Amino acid sequence: MTNSTDNGQKGSQSAMNTPPVVSPQAWEAAREELLVKEKAHSRARDALAAERRRMPWTAVEREYVFDGPAGKTSLLDLFDGRRQLIVYRAFFEPGVFGWPDHACRGCSMVADQVAHVAHLNARDTTLVFISRASQAEIARLKSRMGWTMPWFTITDNFDADFDVGEWHGTNVFYRDGERVFRTYFVNNRGDEQMGNTWNYLDITPLGRQEVWENSPEGYPQTPTYKWWNWHDSYVADAVPDKKWVEVSDLGEAAFRNQDDAGKS
Repeated sequence: MTNSTDNGQKGSQSAMNTPPVVSPQAWEAAREELLVKEKAHSRARDALAAERRRMPWTAVEREYVFDGPAGKTSLLDLFDGRRQLIVYRAFFEPGVFGWPDHACRGCSMVADQVAHVAHLNARDTTLVFISRASQAEIARLKSRMGWTMPWFTITDNFDADFDVGEWHGTNVFYRDGERVFRTYFVNNRGDEQMGNTWNYLDITPLGRQEVWENSPEGYPQTPTYKWWNWHDSYVADAVPDKKWVEVSDLGEAAFRNQDDAGKS
């Protein structure tokens, strides 16, 4: 079957060679066949994240200074008291296409996709954006675009030192007391997956911190799903809600049973 579609673009375009139309039973069989490969992909992704958590770290020896809403701040301060820090280098500054009204179109698409940071904060993780624009310009842009993530101004060679001087990228850091370590870096198409809470956690040294993960001994882990909450309801050191524990236990049991059935 071929079909000519109009995706909003004017002018002539080639007919699409679309897949066949089949019965619901045949469609379900095809979906199940593909699902086997998708589950294998998920397990491979989990294994890669486990390997990522075992990557060596490198110490950050130099002190860096940023401008923030409250004035000068250090790299250590960007953690905001948490152990993990994710830093996305967004291009919003003179010379970038869109300036001064907009940031880079690609970086803006990343910003549009960032989930509520409260979920990351609940996993001892802080996410910040950085650019070379002033705080006044950043505040104006955030207000216009509806963005709420913390966003700081680069004042030194941080971008060049961490591979984001000429191109976007995401760096991950870990804080041990006053010491800071670089643990991971991703850019290019690797940044396409960023924005989702799970994908952010998967690039951190501690991961999602759930009991099913393959993490080094001694890493913090809590029961799966139990820490989830509404983004306006997280309370430090709170005991998981009893009703939510019951609901999540039932959901996890059903999920595991379905997964086991698929393996047999």
